[in-house]
Amino acid sequence: MHKPLKIPESVLVVIHSPQLEVLLIRRADGRGGEEDFWQSVTGSKDTLDESWALTAAREVLEETGIDCSAGSRYEAALQDWHLENVYSIYPRWLHRYAPGVTHNREHLFGLQVESDCPVRLNPSEHTDYQWLPHRLAAERCFSPSNAEAILLLDRFVVPPRLLEGPVR
Repeated sequence: MHKPLKIPESVLVVIHSPQLEVLLIRRADGRGGEEDFWQSVTGSKDTLDESWALTAAREVLEETGIDCSAGSRYEAALQDWHLENVYSIYPRWLHRYAPGVTHNREHLFGLQVESDCPVRLNPSEHTDYQWLPHRLAAERCFSPSNAEAILLLDRFVVPPRLLEGPVR
């Protein structure tokens, strides 16, 4: 069965705890020395008119089993960062797109959950997961745009220790 061509518009969702631990998932399609392709949740729109938020919620559910769709426990925790990256598609994945497509537009989101939130991977897409402090997670990512997004957590999340007020 032939898969439809991917739309070159995708989301990147950085799933994190209030303590800035980041969930990374290992791609299942790594070959050779690439089995350590660690990343955040990513995925393309299913249709051109699919909203960014719907794409993000769908991909998070498909890849991790975490439900942040409308009416779910984590619906309010999905945060649109209103940032986008445009990057060259890795040559090994160009065949998934229409001929001549070489770049992808990626819209960024954050999703705050507890670090003990149950994770259920889709084994056809990912083989393992880990929670890491955000700076270490950024170092572990294979994608530079993913690493940069993780480092933006400082801009979007106030760690709980800062919300508690001054130490006396």
